[in-house]
Parts: sequence; C-alpha cells; structure tokens
Amino acid sequence: MKIMVCYDGSGASRSALRVAIRHAKAFNAKVYLVSSMEKGTEEEHEAIREIETELNNAKEKIQSEGITCETHLLVRGLTPDEDLVSYAKEQGIDEIAIGIRKRSKVGKLIFGSTAQYLILNAHCPVITVR
Repeated sequence: MKIMVCYDGSGASRSALRVAIRHAKAFNAKVYLVSSMEKGTEEEHEAIREIETELNNAKEKIQSEGITCETHLLVRGLTPDEDLVSYAKEQGIDEIAIGIRKRSKVGKLIFGSTAQYLILNAHCPVITVR
C-alpha cells in the first residue's frame, strides 16, 4: 500500500502525518511525503529550503517508527492541487492524507481549497484531518 501525505510543516499537515503513520503501521504501507509549489523562482529559494527541511524532519520521524518513506518537493508549473492529484495518479497512490484548517465560506470561495480539489478529483480515497 502507498500513502501520500500532503505536507507543508503546518499543524494541519502534522496531524495528517500522525494519521498516516497509524495507517502505514496497520497496513504495512510506504509513506510518500509530498509538497508542491507552482514555481521555483529566485524569490522562492528560501521557501524551498524551508519546506525541504520540514520534509526531511518528517521523514526522520517516520523512519524512526520503522516505516519506509520518500519525500518529494514538486515544482512542475502546475497549481498545487492539480500537481498533487497528478502525482498521486502517476505513483499509484492508494490513499491520500491531507490536513485541513477551518475557513469561512468566503475564504474558501476566494482562495479555493486544495483539500476540496483532492477530494473531488483524486482517483483514491482522501482522508482529511483537522
């Protein structure tokens, strides 16, 4: 089994990671920690370094639990929601875990929702965690 965790180091994504670790142990699964950025411009180099550090720290935590793990920072020119759905399909992911934050209806309307896009478009089950 392959479990993909949409991970950015936020509290919500750490909650999703905790659930994914439990599922990985129960199903002897491999965990894919994945983060996506639309662009990798010069101005975003600091953000890229920060997310790489977050991914590596989370990977160490997962491996200390005896779980196989890969990290991937996607910078492929797609919006993060499209990129995550595409990557999950390309890798044959069986389950996606994503952390969510409570937002107002207006906030969702203006900014969209990566979790909502994943739920509606992913080829596999999506677990949302608060």
